[in-house]
Order: sequence, then structure tokens, then C-alpha cells
Amino acid sequence: MLQVNSIQVGVCGWGDHDLYPSGLSSQAKLSHYAGHFPLVEVDSTYHAIQAKERMARWTEETPETFRFVVKAYREMTGHGRREGAPVRSAKAIFQEFRESVKPMADAGKLTAVLFQFPPWYDCTSKHVQYIRRCRQACADLPLAVEFRNQTWFAPQFRDRTLRFLEDEKLIYVVCDEPQAGVGSVPVIPAVTHSEQAIIRFHGRNTSGWNKAGRSDAHWRDVRYAYRYSEEELKEWVPRVIKMKEHAEQVSLLFNNNSQGDAANNAKQMMHLLGIEPKGLAPRQIEMF
Repeated sequence: MLQVNSIQVGVCGWGDHDLYPSGLSSQAKLSHYAGHFPLVEVDSTYHAIQAKERMARWTEETPETFRFVVKAYREMTGHGRREGAPVRSAKAIFQEFRESVKPMADAGKLTAVLFQFPPWYDCTSKHVQYIRRCRQACADLPLAVEFRNQTWFAPQFRDRTLRFLEDEKLIYVVCDEPQAGVGSVPVIPAVTHSEQAIIRFHGRNTSGWNKAGRSDAHWRDVRYAYRYSEEELKEWVPRVIKMKEHAEQVSLLFNNNSQGDAANNAKQMMHLLGIEPKGLAPRQIEMF
């Protein structure tokens, strides 16, 4: 018998899903979202470190059992500085980010900080050492690592990569994504942390996965444009159950939302797993 919310399902971001009544303000969406799912990924933190007060407000607006996965700021994961962003040292960036997420961590609502490394971030000693420094810089936070370069899972590195994550007490992020060259990773449903496992569903749009001359805006529109079939989701049921044997909690996040499919697929997955989350926010009675 699974513990309450020991398997949590949610989506990436809460602003752009087909969940809300017409006219609902953007400020009210998180509270409404928490009536549907017990987990969300915060993506705005990738673009800019959010004010501590804003993170505190999001923490307070959600039920006690609600959880957040917070995406690490882009300069922390090798994506470079956003145009117009202030120039700061790495030490200052990490310190500011830690302060930002403190309200969620203090409330016990922080599932993990997600370090999603870019496709060019290959398996080299330099990159291994940088990940170690990230772990040291955030020693008091749960950290999750997502790779987007196949070299980490080449035959000679796969076991060493997983052992490295386990030794550093890092949560390995399992990905369901297109197999489209070196900038994608295979499905490896492994667990490297006894408390938490994370699975992110990016869709299987193979033709749209790589940039291939598209503009940034067009690429964002097509990359995650995919609706999982029921058969594709069923592939994950035994994997999730098996992963649950090795982690206290398994968190599933759907990122396939270029065409609004993430929320529907997330609810399908909850049904297939036979789970009904406890502790959701009250939902308004819907007339139709």
C-alpha cells in the first residue's frame, strides 16, 4: 500500500494549462492549480532568480502537502547570462538563489532544485568537478540533475555516472524524450537517492527536438508539442512502481505542453497508476 502522495504527479509551470475558468487572474492560478495536482515545477527561476517574497507567497498559497521542484537559474547550469541580467560572481549567484528558495525549503515544500544541464554539457572531468561544486554550494538543499548529452550514458560511463550521482547525494532525473542524437538521453529508470526520484516527460517529438535552424521562439513551440498515447503512458506504470521500491517518493512532471497536452497526460497517468492525491486545495464548484 503506497503512502499518501508517495507518488506525486504534476506539470511544468502552472500558467498555461487548460485548467482555469475564464477570467481567472494570473495571481489566482497557483491556488486553483493546487486543486488539481500536488506538485509543480517552477520554471521562471531559470530565467531570473525570483524574489524571496514571491517564493514565500507561493509557498503560503498552497496546501501543506503541496510540493515544488524549482529549476536552477540559467547561469548555474552553463546556459550563460541572460541579456540585461546583472553581472555577478558565481558565489553571489548561488547565495542569492539559496536565499530565494529558503521559504520553500523551510516549509518542507521543496522537493528539489533541478539542475538541467544543456545538450553541449558532455561527460568530462571539468563538468564532473563543476557538479561537485554545485553540490557543495547548496549543501543544505535537495538537488536533482538532468543531463541532455548522451555521453553521460555511453557504455563506458553509464554506471560511473549513476554511481557519481549516488555518492554526491544527487537525485537523478529520468527522462522520457525523443531519441534524436547526442543531445538526448536514453530512458534509464534508475534511482540514485533513497528519498526522492524524479521523472520528466518531454514528449517524443523526434523531428522537433533539435533546433535544426529554427528560431528560438519556433523551437519552443514545436519541441514539446506531443500528446502521449495511453499505451505510451502504460509503459511507465511498472517502471514507476519499481522505482518506488528504492525511493520514498517518486515525482512525475509533464513538460509536453507546446500544444496544451501536459495536464491531460498528467491526469491520465494518475489514473493509470491508480492514485488519487490527498491534501489538494479545495476546488470551486464548476457549473458545466
